[in-house]
Amino acid sequence: MSENQQPQEELSLPKATVQKIISEVLPSEFSFTKDAREALIECCIEFLMILSTQSNDIADKELKKTISTDHVLKAVTELGFVDYIPVLEKCLSEFKESNKFKERKNSKFQNSGLSEEELLRQQEELFRASRNRLQQQNVKDESE
Repeated sequence: MSENQQPQEELSLPKATVQKIISEVLPSEFSFTKDAREALIECCIEFLMILSTQSNDIADKELKKTISTDHVLKAVTELGFVDYIPVLEKCLSEFKESNKFKERKNSKFQNSGLSEEELLRQQEELFRASRNRLQQQNVKDESE
């Protein structure tokens, strides 16, 4: 190992997450041994390293410093996993949709110009007014 090379960090995936994915994919009558799970994790890590290296090479060729989703999709294709592209594009589309909702939600708060305390106070007032209307409606219904 040269002076400039650093030892590779120990990479892993969350075991509970991997186990959950395995449980969702496998039929209930099958089980997965600990050794098999560890082997799967190692394969996943290796695949992710190959994919990220390929994506990085594509970004470098385009003189980009940031790997984009287009680079990853192109790397998946170049690595021979073209059959997965429609599924990946669908997942990407769903992710973008969910992020739009989160961004809108965050921007509403930020664009309100009010502090969090002021917004909480307004929310409490709205709850109080709603409770009062409900109580008045109940009293009115009881008297009829």
